[in-house]
Amino acid sequence: MTADQTFDVIVIGAGSTGENVADVVVKGGLTAVLVESELVGGECSYWACMPSKALLRGTEVLEEARAVGGAAAAVTGEQDVAATLARRNSFTSNWDDSGQVTWVDGAGIALVRGAGRLDGEKRVVVTAADGSTSTLTARHAVVVCTGSEAAVPPLEGIDDVEVWTAREATSAQQVPGRLVILGGGVVGVEMATAWSALGSQVTLLQRGDRLLAGQEPEAGDAVAASLRDRGVDVQLNTSVTAVRKDGDGVVVVTGAGEVRGDQFLVAAGRRARTGDIGLDTVGLAPGEYLDVDDTLRVRGVDWLYGVGDANGRRLLTHMGKYQARQAAAAIVARATGEQVSMADWSPFVATADAAATPQVTFSIPQVASVGITAAQAEEQGIAHTVVRYELGNVAGSALFADGYAGKAVAVVDTDRQVLVGLTFVGPGVSEMLQAATIAVVGEVPISRLWHAVPAYPTMNEVWLRLLETLRDQ
Repeated sequence: MTADQTFDVIVIGAGSTGENVADVVVKGGLTAVLVESELVGGECSYWACMPSKALLRGTEVLEEARAVGGAAAAVTGEQDVAATLARRNSFTSNWDDSGQVTWVDGAGIALVRGAGRLDGEKRVVVTAADGSTSTLTARHAVVVCTGSEAAVPPLEGIDDVEVWTAREATSAQQVPGRLVILGGGVVGVEMATAWSALGSQVTLLQRGDRLLAGQEPEAGDAVAASLRDRGVDVQLNTSVTAVRKDGDGVVVVTGAGEVRGDQFLVAAGRRARTGDIGLDTVGLAPGEYLDVDDTLRVRGVDWLYGVGDANGRRLLTHMGKYQARQAAAAIVARATGEQVSMADWSPFVATADAAATPQVTFSIPQVASVGITAAQAEEQGIAHTVVRYELGNVAGSALFADGYAGKAVAVVDTDRQVLVGLTFVGPGVSEMLQAATIAVVGEVPISRLWHAVPAYPTMNEVWLRLLETLRDQ
């Protein structure tokens, strides 16, 4: 790579979002370069989705086996912690990105290692690990895919304590004896589930009155009850005021007293990783989420795009990839003179960000949801009705696990007679989510859903039960 090069598209950040942007624009006939200062493949591959789910999978399998009479008798031992951690390591390729680099090269995408920083219009200066710099110029677009990072609150004493964030929690090579978690969102819940099952004594501190606060209430209530059944000390309505070192451990000070631990995991939200990428050189505020339109183009800067977590719209890997496909299609279209439609559900806009985002929390029980909650429908002024059904009353659920417990919560737009949100809570529900996503995205009329006959006996029979309940309400 020479000191100065020109490409059609420069992508800052080679995580899954950036990789997808580059792949689509190259397939569209443009040239692209990825700029990455860490591991190619990004957060999801090494410190988020893949390692966290690998940590959780063994626990989930054992839970399912123990819930089936006959099979339960075969489970005579406990989870092999060392083997579980080794399997987790394999899913990160032991934090080696050579496989991802090979893919990038095979896809015809250039790669520059180093920290990328905007330097005025369509220019990016890359500083390599050895301090050398190179300058890249874009003919059409620069795409910021720098993601997000853990937001650590300014607690008293926090700078004197070795804090875990999601990165440390998903990559730890030993089970912490006592783990204190601040935050009851997805990261906090999943890590409480994973590490408690592997032998850690876990305390989960949540400022609000419910876990998974953005989900339907049934989700947080069920997960809190399950965690407590597994020995996790779940403390709701608990504010943390300070932390301090305690030998090799930590003391977390709350309004109710003190909690001691060997590790302190802060899972209290995310913030944009845009503080040091030169946004000030193009008239934008550093450190903020990028304000983008529905094609993910930064408002007021027609050559700059913010895709994935960097825009703060939906902080989920699959939504970053979705945004990448939409933004890249728009970039190619604009570069080749094609008209870009801004209409909902066009090939160039990220409509699903607002209307149909799917999400799974891999807790026990799982929480799988898509669309909006009942509370959000109320806030948006949508005329709606809420339909609830006990998943345990479905024949397929009873076959899945003895004493199956779970819930389905559907939100129906009563004016348009379409489903706008659906939440499943229970073992194995993640695999039912795509059908709900299709129903929401396709705005399938309730009258037509009656013709989508669920196979018997599967848990999907809950769709029929929801329709029957809606009819009879």
